[in-house]
Amino acid sequence: MKQNKMRTEQKTNIKNSVGRLMVVAASVLVQVGWLIAWLINLNENYVWLSGVTKLLALFLVLSIYGRHTNSAIKMPWIILIMAFPIVGICCYIINGRSRATRKMRRQYEQIDREINPLYDVPVEVLPKLEEEDFAVANQCRYIQNFGYFPVYQNTDVSYFPLAAQGLESQKEAMRKAKKFIFMEYHAIELSESFFGIREILKQKALEGVEVRVFYDDVGSIGFLNPEFIRQMEADGIQCRVFNPVFPLWNMFMNNRDHRKITVIDGEVGFTGGYNLADEYFNVTHPYGFWKDTGIRLQGDAVRSLTLMFLQMWNAVKKTDTDYKKYLPKVRYEAKESGYVQPYADSPMDDEHMGENVYLNVIKNAKHYVYFMTPYLIITDEMSRELGLAAKRGVDVRIITPGIPDKKVIYQLTRSYYSGLVRRGVRIFEYTPGFCHAKMCIADDEIAAVGTINLDYRSLYLHFENGALLYHCKAIADIHEDFIQTIKECEEVTEKYSMGRSAALRMGQCILRLFAPLL
Repeated sequence: MKQNKMRTEQKTNIKNSVGRLMVVAASVLVQVGWLIAWLINLNENYVWLSGVTKLLALFLVLSIYGRHTNSAIKMPWIILIMAFPIVGICCYIINGRSRATRKMRRQYEQIDREINPLYDVPVEVLPKLEEEDFAVANQCRYIQNFGYFPVYQNTDVSYFPLAAQGLESQKEAMRKAKKFIFMEYHAIELSESFFGIREILKQKALEGVEVRVFYDDVGSIGFLNPEFIRQMEADGIQCRVFNPVFPLWNMFMNNRDHRKITVIDGEVGFTGGYNLADEYFNVTHPYGFWKDTGIRLQGDAVRSLTLMFLQMWNAVKKTDTDYKKYLPKVRYEAKESGYVQPYADSPMDDEHMGENVYLNVIKNAKHYVYFMTPYLIITDEMSRELGLAAKRGVDVRIITPGIPDKKVIYQLTRSYYSGLVRRGVRIFEYTPGFCHAKMCIADDEIAAVGTINLDYRSLYLHFENGALLYHCKAIADIHEDFIQTIKECEEVTEKYSMGRSAALRMGQCILRLFAPLL
């Protein structure tokens, strides 16, 4: 790890849309403030309306209580509405109703009806897996039955312990593209790291390769402005932005595309934790040395990554009528016989695939289960499963950052340490800098690598993706990376096993109460 050339440049010289974001935020705050003031005025001038407000608050509290969702998500809304009825009702109407996304849900359901039948389940793979390990087969069956994502063989997996290694492999694969290149990322920065990619994409477009780039507006808003799309299209690159921020109330604005996917010709695919910005590849070092990871897939399983991209691309604007031309019959013979199951998670349904995959890995762990995550803001269910695993003798370890990128979220992450370590979980902080990797591994057999953090946004609000690996050679590389990374960490288990002051406990309780709303 070479850290002697670290730079701590800030990105103030990059032309971006932060000003637009500030205008949108100010506009929304004005609208919310006006609505609250209007309702307060009505309540003061019309006594009967105060009673109606209280009845409405009670109705909303009972409605929220009866929802089939995590209790940690219900409680902040219930407390807010009961303590401050007018403010709570307004906030819930704007930002808390699942029905507020009904239009987008219908849009995704329509796309899914077209996409899901194309996953082409290899019928022989799951029965074969059942003979090897029925518990793992059940995990894969869940993903396949409720997410439509098949489990594949005939796929080679390469693991990258650093994002820069993954980027170089991506660029090498893109240079060989013959038909198409699809790229979907939460954040893209128009700077050194992306310039190399852009030149390859531009050249490939000139050669007649179909090139598409798709990015999230909020994720990239500190890096890009709308001119970026025009620049890409001038280079022959199709470019779209997901869910642009808009200066009006919009519940769907809270749901972001956090996926990271690259697909080349439907034969090679990449995913992992890193975005396409300089800090991820340690070109700049705003938070110390940046630790991120990724994987390369080649073979049958790439089909799922292709379809995930096509789902999001067409949900924004339906333009594809023939998906099958992007789904070639892969003529590839893998060198290994492991199992690979790419999967995705969507806030537009009620199946929390990302969290459930992690929970199932923890439940089935026999000897050890290790996690890397930049944020540790977990549900009671996740905390309980981690603690139960430790209590039954499983070695449970979690690696979190040593240097924060968001100080409030960092304090919130640390607020979960004490409860976990009392149950036997070991916590390690990555001292060289910021650990942005999102993955877990158990028993040298199974691992999950992707974009899914251990926090409420990833588990409940964002579009995410990952890959479940079983008996792949890359799992040994993942395990070795965990061991080497732990050596660079400070174990804080003992520190957080001690009691906390009353003031600290109260502050952490308040932070954790509103964690699902952050």
